[in-house]
Amino acid sequence: MNKKISLGLALSLIAIASAVTFILTSFFSLQSFNKKVVDVNEKGRKYNSLQTLDSYVREHYLGDINEGDLSDGILKGYISGLDDQYSKYLTEEEYLEEQSEDEGQLVGLGLTLDEDESGYIRIADIMDDSPVEEAGLRTGDIITLIDGVDVLAAGFDESIEAMRGTEGSEINITVRRGGIDKDYTFTRRSIEVITVSGEMVNEFVGCITITGFKKNTPQQFVETLERLTSNGAKALIFDVRDNGGGIVESLSDCLDPLLPEGVIATAEYKDGHSETLVYSDEAALDLPMVVLVNGKTASAAELFAASLRDFGGAQLVGEKTFGKGVMQQTTEFDNKGAVVLTVAKYKTERSECYDGVGLTPDISVENTDEAYDDQYAAAVDAAMAALQ
Repeated sequence: MNKKISLGLALSLIAIASAVTFILTSFFSLQSFNKKVVDVNEKGRKYNSLQTLDSYVREHYLGDINEGDLSDGILKGYISGLDDQYSKYLTEEEYLEEQSEDEGQLVGLGLTLDEDESGYIRIADIMDDSPVEEAGLRTGDIITLIDGVDVLAAGFDESIEAMRGTEGSEINITVRRGGIDKDYTFTRRSIEVITVSGEMVNEFVGCITITGFKKNTPQQFVETLERLTSNGAKALIFDVRDNGGGIVESLSDCLDPLLPEGVIATAEYKDGHSETLVYSDEAALDLPMVVLVNGKTASAAELFAASLRDFGGAQLVGEKTFGKGVMQQTTEFDNKGAVVLTVAKYKTERSECYDGVGLTPDISVENTDEAYDDQYAAAVDAAMAALQ
C-alpha cells in the first residue's frame, strides 16, 4: 500500500533539506575561509619579520651587501627551514655543477681530495685520463698552495672551493711530496665519470660494481654486462656498496635487461596518486644474482637491490642499507637557480617502502675492519652455491 504525502509537507521537507545544505555549505565555506585568513595572516607575519630584519641589517651592517648572495641566502634559508635532509636550494653555479654531475661529467682536474692531518689537502684518488694523472701526480701527494694562496691560511673548505672552476680555465697548485714542493699549472677540463666496472671473479661468476646512477651509467652497465656474460659468467654479483643513488631513469634502464616484464617500482605523491618508476620489458636475464650492500647503500641503489631481490630472486649480502626511500624533484627558477624538493615515497611492487628502515640482507656480514673483503667473499660463496 502506497503512502501519499501532501504537497505542503513535500515543500516543507524540501525547504528543510535546502536549509541544512545551506548551513553545512556555509559552515565548511567559513572553515575554509578562516583557514585561508589564518594562512594569509601567518604569511604576512613571516614577510613582515623578514622586512624588519632586512631594514635593520641595511641600516646597521658594517660591511657591503651583495644582493645576489643575499637573495640566494634567503631562498636557501627557506628550504633549510623545512628540516628535510634531502631538500635544498641550489644557486645558478651549484645547479650547473649538479647538472654536469648528473650527466656523468666533471669539470676539473680529476681529483678526489681529503683533509690531511697537517691541515693541507691530500690527494685521495686520481681519475684515469685526467690532467693530473698525465702530469705524474700520485695519491698521497699534498697540495699546499692554490693560485699562490696557502691552504692553511685560506682554510680547507675555502681551498676546496678554489679548486672548482669552468672548463678551459687555468689553476696553479703547489704539490708537496717527500718534503719537496713543486709547482704545476693545469687547465680544467670535462672528464667522463666511470660509474660501472666489471670483472670475472672466477670461471663462472662475474662481478659488476656500480658507484652511482648517472645519465651515462646505463650505457656503461649494458656494455659491462654483455662483456661478462660473453666471457662465460653463469652468475652475477652486483656491488652497490657505498653507492648513494642517483637518477631513477638510469636505475630503470639498468634493471630492464635483468628483470621480467611488468611494473617493478612505483612512487606515491602527496595527493595520494601513484606513478610507475621502473618498468621492465619481456627480455630478462635468467642467471643467479647476488647484490652486495652496506650502510652507505642508499636511495636508487637500495631500490636497485630491492628490485633484484623481489623480482629477480637475488640474495642481498652485507650490512643493513641506509634507508632512503624518498624521491626528489628538481625545478629551475627564473633566476637560473633551482630547488631540489622531496616530493614522493617509492617502493617495489612487492615490498613496503624502506625509508628510515633500510633493507636487511639475506646474508649478514658484520661491520668490522675486515668486513669489506669478508662481504665480497660471502657474495662469491652465495653466487657459487646458487649455481649448484
